[in-house]
Order: sequence, then C-alpha cells, then structure tokens
Amino acid sequence: MEGIFSIKSDVYSFGVLLMEVVTGKRRSSISNIMGYQNLMIYAWNMWKEGKAKDLADPSIMDTCLIDEILLCSHMALLCVQENPDDRPSMSFVVFTLENGGTTLPTPNNPGYFSQRSNEMEQIRCNIENSMNTFTVTDIQGR
Repeated sequence: MEGIFSIKSDVYSFGVLLMEVVTGKRRSSISNIMGYQNLMIYAWNMWKEGKAKDLADPSIMDTCLIDEILLCSHMALLCVQENPDDRPSMSFVVFTLENGGTTLPTPNNPGYFSQRSNEMEQIRCNIENSMNTFTVTDIQGR
C-alpha cells in the first residue's frame, strides 16, 4: 500500500478488520503472531495449509457457524490481496457476507507477504504523482 490510497485501500482495511474480528487478534502487536510478522501473513499461511477453521477465536465458536467463520476468513483474505485490482469491491463484499453461498475465487498473496513482485513494482511506477497547489493570501492593512 505504501502511500497509494484509493477505494481499494478501504477494502484492504476492511479485510484486516474482518480478520481481527474472526481471530480476536490485532493486526500487529509487539510480539509476532504465532511466529509470523503480522496477522494477515499468519492467516494466509493457515488458509493455505487448510487450517482456516483454526483461525477462529474460541469466544465466537459457540455463537457462529463454522461456514460463517470460513466465509469471513476467505473474504478477508480476498480484501487484503497485494494487487489492488484483485481485491473485490465493497458492494461485492457486503452482498457476499449478507447472502453467503457464493463461490469465491482463490485469494492471492496478501500485501506485505513477500518481496515485491515485478508486476506490483510496475503498477507503483505507473501511478502518476498528484501535485497539490495552494495559495497563501497575506492581508496587510493600509
């Protein structure tokens, strides 16, 4: 993300928040999360190993269905994909979380997962910097 903000930045943030709710863990803390740099890398590895059920905070297991937990985890990982173009729109996220039952695509690596790919470097290089201008008016008496 590194200073490139867009609608997809909000999607990323929502994905992080959703994973924090599911796991009961903060995105980053003073100590590593189960030996990983941050929550999203931990969640990605658990999902890849087929252990997404183990991500759930024990305090929500009595009140939530496992399918809901898996849907939220999967959606969170879709929201935090490294390439912003791969992230879903918020309308899709909300619709899917409300209705479930949709076959979701397989998520790609989350942002901050590994060394930057050449594709992501190219995207960052192609974004034009915006130039903000401002006017200062100095009011002086006669």
